[in-house]
Amino acid sequence: MQALYAFFHSEDKRFAKHEKEMFSSFEQIYDLYLYFFLLLIEIRDGGRNRIAIRKVKKLPTEQDINPNTKFIENKIFGIIAINKQVASESHKRKISWEKDSEIVQKLFSKITESEEYKSYMSNSDSSFKEDKKFISEIYRNIIAGDESLEMFFEEKNIHWADDIDFVNTLVLKTIDYIPESATDNFPITLLYKDEKEDKLFAKELFKNVIEHSEETDKLIQGKTENWELERIAFMDVLLMKMSIIEFLYFPTIPVKVTLNEYIELAKQYSTPRSSVFVNGILDKLLADFKNEGRLHKQGRGLVEN
Repeated sequence: MQALYAFFHSEDKRFAKHEKEMFSSFEQIYDLYLYFFLLLIEIRDGGRNRIAIRKVKKLPTEQDINPNTKFIENKIFGIIAINKQVASESHKRKISWEKDSEIVQKLFSKITESEEYKSYMSNSDSSFKEDKKFISEIYRNIIAGDESLEMFFEEKNIHWADDIDFVNTLVLKTIDYIPESATDNFPITLLYKDEKEDKLFAKELFKNVIEHSEETDKLIQGKTENWELERIAFMDVLLMKMSIIEFLYFPTIPVKVTLNEYIELAKQYSTPRSSVFVNGILDKLLADFKNEGRLHKQGRGLVEN
């Protein structure tokens, strides 16, 4: 969607250039995903450093000498820290917080001042379930949505402003899937489920939307009655173009899957009423496609599904 938006708004219409940038953006989203996992490790290490510093104070307190180590011994931190995939992918992509320790320290302080932290540290329960619950809480309530962190990522990559919410959801899902028996080989989310198949899908969808742009414009225009196409939010038009292409040229994708995906995208990226508008136009177009025998879905992608 973002790549197509950029293509249609660019004076440079070289397909190969925009396709290359699209696949590059996929890689960058995965970089962001890894940044967040490394951030959790850095935050854990912030706790370790604070304990070490307090132990060597001139006049350490009893608490300094015998600190509560529940935070740094959290089992989720430990599993992420030893994960081979996180380590190897981060090394390969040269992802590190080494030069950005200030923002890590600010987040660590924000966490240790939170009610979630105080409640966790005072709770005698040290179960895996409690550890996972705590990491999910601080991630959801403190890390995700932190303005300084979002600004930091936007400065690194302007496109990440649109990707942060998606990546945060992906990180939380990964944390939720971590079992207590996880070893250093626990598989975190991969960039592609099936690299060859997924890349082909992206390439074909991107190409077909561009090649059939005039055709889909006419189809949409025919269902928008008195509205000129130029007066409709471009994002709405783009999402409908992509939907139409999936309906007509991707026989293995169920109609309902396409509808649900693009209506959700309209809710997230377009105007408040876009999802209703897009759904209405697509329903009319689907009725025509069925009557004209243009829908050719196969197997699990039958129209009724």
